[in-house]
Amino acid sequence: RYAVAAGHTVFIVSWRNIPPEQGSLTWDDYIERGTLRAIRLAQEIGRSKTVNALGFCVGGTMLAAAVAVLAARNDRSVASVTLLTTMLDFDDPGDIGVYISRELLAAREPALMAGQRVHGQELASAFASLRANDLVWHYVVNNYLKGTIPPAFDLLYWNADSANLPGPMYVYYLRNLYLDNRLREPGSLTMAGAPIDLKRIAVPTYVLATRDDHIVPWRTAYQTTQLVAGDTTFVLGAAGHIAGVINPPTPPRRQFWTNEIFSTEADGWLARAAATSGSWWPHWTDWLGSRSGVERKAPRRVGNAKYPPLAPAPGLYVLESPG
Repeated sequence: RYAVAAGHTVFIVSWRNIPPEQGSLTWDDYIERGTLRAIRLAQEIGRSKTVNALGFCVGGTMLAAAVAVLAARNDRSVASVTLLTTMLDFDDPGDIGVYISRELLAAREPALMAGQRVHGQELASAFASLRANDLVWHYVVNNYLKGTIPPAFDLLYWNADSANLPGPMYVYYLRNLYLDNRLREPGSLTMAGAPIDLKRIAVPTYVLATRDDHIVPWRTAYQTTQLVAGDTTFVLGAAGHIAGVINPPTPPRRQFWTNEIFSTEADGWLARAAATSGSWWPHWTDWLGSRSGVERKAPRRVGNAKYPPLAPAPGLYVLESPG
């Protein structure tokens, strides 16, 4: 909504809760049939030669990989990239690393590669345990022991909306990115038939990390500035993985840090960064607006003759519950 108000035509792709019949989908499926297809449809429906693409967390990792695939194909469909709380270098994945090991993956791999799904609740429980005092014991004490009803909180509702993942995609992600950290190595991985070299991402790139992120440590997210080749802007927001991203300008709260001069080390960058009060959103829309095309009249209807709207936003599949 904020981006639309700033004059942009916005297309959104969300995670689907994978049903049993889609349990064999691979990482390449998510890149080619998910990310790249979404880019092509946005171009076609939006009648634009290029798009500005944004990815959040693992979605950002997939987006970076997809843009590297396009670069290998000499396809310039993406004009700019925004990566929100995204890891491309997995050398220090933070606390979540305690749950990821070669032994555990080897034990589960046969079933996962045969199409077993990773259930969203399993992932949600793992992430919640990283902040057990806030996300587990707080509710045990207040809800179970004291019998209080928690107030409605949109961010926690969103945080609880987990999604199932297909086994082969999950195995590829853990082995090649988390365990072997191959994404940062030029040519080490092939996705959708193309060698992956993040240095071929030569478009303007906006990287947001959040200071208290327990899922994507901000210093790890900072390493993206050393991996891509385009004109890169790094912004450090306050708060955590979700609250630091979903931080509207009104009411004004929190702050963010900027510094146009990069250091090889994240702490060196922060030592010389300037703090700005309020949300990082206006900073991003200013950045995006200066890298977008000429304004034109907004379409009167959504979709087109070939791709008519199927349902009002947010669509149908995002309403499916994990099964």
